[in-house]
Amino acid sequence: MLAEARWPEPGDAAPPTVPGFVHSTFPPLVAAVADRCLTRRHGDAPAPPQVGARTAVLLVSASGDRSSADHVRATVAAGGRPGPLFFFQSVPNSVAGHVAARWGLGGPVVCLSPTGDSRADATAAADLLLHDGDADEALLLLIEQTADGDHAVAVLLGQGESACVPGDFVDGSPPTS
Repeated sequence: MLAEARWPEPGDAAPPTVPGFVHSTFPPLVAAVADRCLTRRHGDAPAPPQVGARTAVLLVSASGDRSSADHVRATVAAGGRPGPLFFFQSVPNSVAGHVAARWGLGGPVVCLSPTGDSRADATAAADLLLHDGDADEALLLLIEQTADGDHAVAVLLGQGESACVPGDFVDGSPPTS
């Protein structure tokens, strides 16, 4: 494991907002945990070009952006029209792309919504990208919004390191500290 981060960590309040994303904590949570992890490895953004060009981003969430989905559902049910930003942020790859652009990550961007063990699915996908030569590093972002709050783990893996992903995430449970 090259770097790891969690949200929340001691002292965390709400994650910083992300321009262009509204209403939900999902995009800011993804961006904050990714920034924290990548900063621990590279310092300030962007990543060094020779590394960033071959770094994949994998966003994994069994539940997805629940608050945006609930907002759109309620707006439509009430006869309203969701704002255009909700169409942009309704797909998780939009915030994954934001992270990739901010950090200069040029590898594949993959979003998964597993039905079983999120951690196992994430590491299997990273393993494929790393071993097939699609990437030299993989940033795994495991995110869940639950009744107990928002939880996230970010792990940056290199070749042969995909078995090292920490956290719980079995059956959609939040990561443990």
